[in-house]
Amino acid sequence: MDAHDFFTADERATLRAHGIVLFAQRVVFDARPPMPQAQIDAVQALCAGPLPPGLLALWRETAGGQLDYDLRLRMGGNDEAISWSELFWNGSDGYHDLQGWIDHELALAQEAAEEDGVPWTGRLSYLPIGGFEYLDRIYVIVDALHPANGHVLAWKKGLPAAWQHRLHEDSLASLADSVEGAFAALHLDEDPLAPTGDHFTGQALLEYLDERHESHGLALELSDRLVAFYRRAMRDWRGALQAGTLAQDAGLAHIALRHAVQTDDAALVRALADAGVALGAPLQGSANAVDLAVGHGAWAAAAALLDAGAPVAADVLDSIDHALAPELTTRLLAAGAQPDADAMAQCVACGAPASARVIGQALQARGEDVPRVFDAARATLLDDLEGSLAQVREGRLSHYLGAEGLMQRAEHLRAFEW
Repeated sequence: MDAHDFFTADERATLRAHGIVLFAQRVVFDARPPMPQAQIDAVQALCAGPLPPGLLALWRETAGGQLDYDLRLRMGGNDEAISWSELFWNGSDGYHDLQGWIDHELALAQEAAEEDGVPWTGRLSYLPIGGFEYLDRIYVIVDALHPANGHVLAWKKGLPAAWQHRLHEDSLASLADSVEGAFAALHLDEDPLAPTGDHFTGQALLEYLDERHESHGLALELSDRLVAFYRRAMRDWRGALQAGTLAQDAGLAHIALRHAVQTDDAALVRALADAGVALGAPLQGSANAVDLAVGHGAWAAAAALLDAGAPVAADVLDSIDHALAPELTTRLLAAGAQPDADAMAQCVACGAPASARVIGQALQARGEDVPRVFDAARATLLDDLEGSLAQVREGRLSHYLGAEGLMQRAEHLRAFEW
């Protein structure tokens, strides 16, 4: 059942009046009016080949708007979340401006042509159509001579090396062979009506619909039906687990495994392991299931993963951000985690001095001067916490720990004695 079967023509017109457009079975909200033909022609004049039919169809429905779906691709060996939350449009301020991104790409293409010593044609082969700020972008190939003309690509900006498990180089991956296929790749990992956290995919759309209902008269019944249409993009890993087919779909299995960690569900971890789901693949950037469990403080899931033989990365203790029990620390070290003075300091800060001592003993057994390396790590972490605390108090920083949490961690560090 497509959108034309799900909604009557009058209902689609009402949704349109509330800034909601349905395209390729996906919901675009805060949607602009259709792109005028003159603007389409102006974009076409800057491209090395014809605009693909799917993009023309999209722009004839809406010149731009917001999307609220999950999208994941393999990039550089990582499992990367791609933020495709905006469709660029002319006249938008800042990061969402279509012509601004086209001008940016033209400048880069001209620079590349000059560096390669080839004539500059003045036309684009890769047309940016959406993304998120300056970090993620979606491109359509618009070059008649390109073997993948019409295909859609995703680009992601690399982040500094200090960002653990993230891409550290700008990366590009194929998304789909058409604009319609790119929209089909948008999905929901979880049910937005039963979220597992405070921030979740679908939150922006639900808040938009609430505002349209409360302030602009969108009928609640039509709003609820739109949510039902939107939720059809959910991927059903539970059904696949019950049917015994989950391990055959790596992407679906990864959704299930991420859910098990995020909800600290040891029973689900065991069920996934019994179903043959691979437990060592990257699930979030380069982080595997054990990395995620340690980072989230999902200790029941972490223990179940270790019971099931999930691989443990050497740097897993670098992910500590919650009080870790010494018994689990011992198991992680025995399974391949490497002791580290920074991890020792982080354990102290998080209120896990017993785990810090387990790590210290492992460092000592390796011949390290534990008081010296720990004092250096403690000083570095204290400087970071106190710097953040000062910025929070001055109103220049919003920190997930808050002032009280930062003070508590700093006090733990000052009080600890090896």
